[in-house]
Amino acid sequence: MDLEKLSEGLKNGSEKLALQNADKKNKALLVVADALDKAKEEIIAANTLDVENGRKNGMSESLIDRLLLNPKRIDGIIDSLKNVIGQTDPIGEEVGGWKTPNGLNIRQVRVPLGVVAIIYESRPNVTVDAFSLAYKSGNAILLRGSASAYNSNKKIVEIIKDALAKAEDGVPEAIELVEVREHDHSDVDEILTAVGKIDVVLPRGGKKLIQSVVANARIPVIETGSGVCHLYVDSEADLEMACSVAENAKLQRPSVCNAIEGIVVHKAVADKFLPMLVKKFDGRAKFHADERAYAIMEKLVGDSQKDGNAGEKILFKACSEDFGNEYLDYECCVLVVDSIEQGIAYINAHNSKHSESIITESRGNARLFQARIDAACVYVNASTRFTDGGEFGFGAELGISTQKLHARGPMGIKALTTTKYLIDGDGQIR
Repeated sequence: MDLEKLSEGLKNGSEKLALQNADKKNKALLVVADALDKAKEEIIAANTLDVENGRKNGMSESLIDRLLLNPKRIDGIIDSLKNVIGQTDPIGEEVGGWKTPNGLNIRQVRVPLGVVAIIYESRPNVTVDAFSLAYKSGNAILLRGSASAYNSNKKIVEIIKDALAKAEDGVPEAIELVEVREHDHSDVDEILTAVGKIDVVLPRGGKKLIQSVVANARIPVIETGSGVCHLYVDSEADLEMACSVAENAKLQRPSVCNAIEGIVVHKAVADKFLPMLVKKFDGRAKFHADERAYAIMEKLVGDSQKDGNAGEKILFKACSEDFGNEYLDYECCVLVVDSIEQGIAYINAHNSKHSESIITESRGNARLFQARIDAACVYVNASTRFTDGGEFGFGAELGISTQKLHARGPMGIKALTTTKYLIDGDGQIR
């Protein structure tokens, strides 16, 4: 990777974009959307190679699902892009302004960050999402996807760059893709130490990737989080609702970061709720249960399904590694607690500050949970699967920020902006 050349081109692209108005950027993005629509078969052909390679390399089916593109998913990607087009351009927005006693007019306005890099795993939809948000907010972007999705990402970026080159006032220099080699991460180290060349880097993927970026970066990082999310079933919960939410939050798409990895149950409802949960899941997920949960749940499954026996096991005795584990699969940890305070303490000690949910009919318990849980998104009586830029009305998203500075939660267009002060005077001196 010639980072010097790439960053120089991206810097040029960011400077061109910074001078464009919303109309010009939107027209270019519409050309991109049309090009992606016309190239569906090409994209799917490239993606098929990645999926085939993934299966040959032993990738789990839940991770294959993250990688897979089909006509419906490509339509969803294009819809997200069009949603971004329809949003208000944040650049130039005046977020504050005042006049000082000596007559200076001070305005605080929103501006692009400049050159953004994103390092991400699988999920080729991120390629379009990240590009569209960066372009609309006036930023150039360097994409470093994973080797497992390289064919898909390469084809998508080729289509985007070609479309921008054909669009009136398009800026094809505003996007670049790093050529990825299997088991070679030297390019990541270059990106993380590109002081003066890249303005900010975003890691989007598993815990190991994120920790590595945070530990080794010498440039600013917007930290996105792995998804160790929980569902807390309160003593005042509607148990039918709790089962429905648990099913959706765990089984609908277990490989994504807003799926739950732990179910925490108040002791007052454990004897009634856990049998309902086992029946609802109907063998579709493995349970790693603490001592009290296991004692209830072992009566509900056949002997061959229990930990330590032959057959298709779905019930295991939880070990310390299960508490706070991100399974990204049809598995979850289950435990019983004595009180809501104990449940909150457990979640805060084992979560990744992403998304947490309580099922309760008690307004007081709901507000206590929302006040004390340390996470970007805290739900009452709803699935954590809604933590998503599209669901929040942002169109696409860069990821879910779990840090507390600059941006937190689903990151849309404004997460790629900063502000500067514009001061007008008439000769004032100090």
